[in-house]
Amino acid sequence: MEPKEILRVEQDIIATLKNIYDPEIPVNIYDLGLVYDIDYTPDGTVNIQMTLTAPNCPMADMLVEDINMQVAKIPGVKTVNVSLVFDPPWDKEMMSEEAKLELGFL
Repeated sequence: MEPKEILRVEQDIIATLKNIYDPEIPVNIYDLGLVYDIDYTPDGTVNIQMTLTAPNCPMADMLVEDINMQVAKIPGVKTVNVSLVFDPPWDKEMMSEEAKLELGFL
């Protein structure tokens, strides 16, 4: 797989994550700062490390399932692995400027 193709898939993954919203907050999970790492390998595997706004989030399973389903639709993606991590803990400072503006933090 050529570097251009890898970059395109990575950009598609980010665009997809920007269309998935935390059910309790009207901002996408990427701009909320919930996605800590995205690793795409040329064999089609995507490993996503992410957190939640709260460790006991009742919507965690639904959110992970949605990410798996949506990212798996991207051409070039064969396997999606989502890992929930809680270190470092999520903080509102991890949000993008756009998200902070949307939620009235700026």
